[in-house]
Amino acid sequence: MAPSLAIQISGHLVSTKSILPSQTWLASFLSTQKSNLPFQSLTQTALFRLLASEITISVQPTPENIFPATIHDLENRSSRLKGPVVAQIVDIEDIGHSKLFQLDALESAERGEKTKGKEVIRVIPGEQDDNDPDNLGLTGASGPHKLLLEDANGTRVYAFEFKPITGVGIGMNIGTKVVIRDVKVVRGVLMLQPGNTTMVGGKVEELHKNWREERKGRLKAEIEAMKEDG
Repeated sequence: MAPSLAIQISGHLVSTKSILPSQTWLASFLSTQKSNLPFQSLTQTALFRLLASEITISVQPTPENIFPATIHDLENRSSRLKGPVVAQIVDIEDIGHSKLFQLDALESAERGEKTKGKEVIRVIPGEQDDNDPDNLGLTGASGPHKLLLEDANGTRVYAFEFKPITGVGIGMNIGTKVVIRDVKVVRGVLMLQPGNTTMVGGKVEELHKNWREERKGRLKAEIEAMKEDG
């Protein structure tokens, strides 16, 4: 593939999604593609593959698209992160429901039960709930959420869903890419809302699988720790 094609695809992804692909990753991607594919097909496939990959591999870090070195400075009470910063979601917590409630809901889902209002209903085996594809026991209203974001340098930062963001929830895909702009940072925590957060999408299968499998154990451990502290 000609170098100019890589430049064109890179420019397209930056202009449409604010995501700058790593040149190494992009060269590897292009080496697997047929030379006569239409440009639109190439860019769509490149975006799909990029969103399904680890951000530290597929996205080129720049001073503008990563978290600043001072992001974890707790002495800085409040600041503004200009961006656009590209990140992937590696963890999510529903802080609107207690951990015990979430554990009970998860175990009920494992038994094939769901709650609808005050009624407990049986789920037909093999029937998938579109709102809960991983059978995590989602019930009632959700959120607000606490998120853990990772940038292209591997720096991880916590974020709080200050106002509800469409697509954010316990049932979302781990590894989802987001672009954040002009975000208020309070003692190292990002304050997210629809106006400053764009959900780009994606899913990193390994991250998602590990998070799903570890969730029950984490909830139990956190509940036990609270009992000991109490």
